[in-house]
Amino acid sequence: MKRWGGWFAMIAVVFLAVPAMAAMTVKLGVVTKPGSAQNIAAEKFKALVDERTNGEVTVKVFHSASLGNETEILQQIQMGTVEMGVITSGVFDTFDPIVRVIDYPFLFRDDAQADAVLDGPLGAEILTGLEASGFKGLCFSENGFRNLTNSKRPVRTAADVSGLKIRVMDSALHNAIWQSMGANPTPMPWPIYTELEQGVIDGQENPLWVLEVYRFHEIQKYLTLTRHVYSPHIAVASLSWWNRLAPEMQSLLQTAMKAAAVFQRADNRARDADRLRMLEEEGMQIEKRPDIASFREKTDVMREMNLYQDPRVKSLLARMLAATR
Repeated sequence: MKRWGGWFAMIAVVFLAVPAMAAMTVKLGVVTKPGSAQNIAAEKFKALVDERTNGEVTVKVFHSASLGNETEILQQIQMGTVEMGVITSGVFDTFDPIVRVIDYPFLFRDDAQADAVLDGPLGAEILTGLEASGFKGLCFSENGFRNLTNSKRPVRTAADVSGLKIRVMDSALHNAIWQSMGANPTPMPWPIYTELEQGVIDGQENPLWVLEVYRFHEIQKYLTLTRHVYSPHIAVASLSWWNRLAPEMQSLLQTAMKAAAVFQRADNRARDADRLRMLEEEGMQIEKRPDIASFREKTDVMREMNLYQDPRVKSLLARMLAATR
């Protein structure tokens, strides 16, 4: 009995050493439907938090724009009525122009270079900078390299883009990119299938997973692998809410979201070859080797635009270009 008593005492000490965790529900908003890149990161985060808190913290994922478009989700996060979100980087530029640096055209050569920069000091500088707008930047997951689709004609050079009505997200930068190439950019919230189907817009630009999940091959005949912007998703929390959390909880959530992002990036990249094959089999005409130099030439003017003249933004862009050239 003495031996068993000693074991019970040791178990009690270990149990009491684990800090008590108050039950909590975290609302996390994404604009896309289940199976999409944001949702994969969000659901992995939800599973990790459930596991690591023994179910005491519940992450409730609001998908399919049930909380509004991405700008509206960010506004709710600012106000603290929604705790977290996984949001496309381009949308942040209406809140903080520093994020425009990430979406500078043809900045990143490949996935590995994007990871090295965004997971390093330059990426950390962007995440920290978001605090001035009321966001706690947690990490970057992946949307992917953006490519152009349209229903009008094959596009091989920048000249072929002229006059195309292209949907862009609510971003001054993305609007300027397509203006510089002679297109007619049209800001429009997500989703856009009906607008493409009805011919309200001629085309759009997004990573390959979007074409697969939203079945754009049904309504867009031409795909051009422009890879003009590497587009991450940024996982953010309401700063006012975050600052009320215990340090242990902050660490747990931060670590779980980073793990979810690493998982989602690998998952997304592993599927791209099959996606491209499927789109071709479904009848899309794919320009796999467009004249990228012609696109670069058109967008080189971006660096001198007012979008990048804020001293903080200009400095970071110069350092980003130095790190990626």
